[in-house]
Amino acid sequence: MPNPQLLEFFDSPSDQPFVIEHVNEEFTSVCPKTGHPDFGTITVRYEPRAVCVELKALKLYFQSFRNEGIFYEAVTNRIRDDLASSMSPAWLQVITEWRGRGGIRSRIVACSGSVPTAWLRG
Repeated sequence: MPNPQLLEFFDSPSDQPFVIEHVNEEFTSVCPKTGHPDFGTITVRYEPRAVCVELKALKLYFQSFRNEGIFYEAVTNRIRDDLASSMSPAWLQVITEWRGRGGIRSRIVACSGSVPTAWLRG
């Protein structure tokens, strides 16, 4: 099971608003229907309030999905929910882009808080 207890945080270095973007180009989970691996890119954008997610911990958290049979939509929403509840950012956006299978590519976006308009399509 994906494990949000792997996530660690550190104090935000600034009281002023700023945006953090992390991109994982090597995300892997498993299709719950076929058992085949799903490969995707995960983009996490957020405006921290008090804390920022630590990168090694984020990598380990992402790796905890590796053998999980889970749909794209569930992956995206689970990451959003786990990060939003752990960090309480001003806003958070999780974008998952999945490599094509059968001629279909998928892009899923899940948000928490009021994402500024400039970041909505990005």
